[in-house]
Amino acid sequence: MEDKCIYLDTYVLQQDMRIRMPKAILSNLQVEKGKTKFDIFLDSKEQSLVLRIHNDKDDEGADDNE
Repeated sequence: MEDKCIYLDTYVLQQDMRIRMPKAILSNLQVEKGKTKFDIFLDSKEQSLVLRIHNDKDDEGADDNE
């Protein structure tokens, strides 16, 4: 990834596969608890996950798979 990464915190992957999000994202991104969706990308070369705020415009014309 060419973007600069800022370390926020370290969390354990929960038994039910949840990952706790650091509270710092609330003050650094325009997100709302229980409302904001994230797209999840795997960078297998760097062995990392990347979360990006979901852009609702990407859903136009697509079926809702939820």
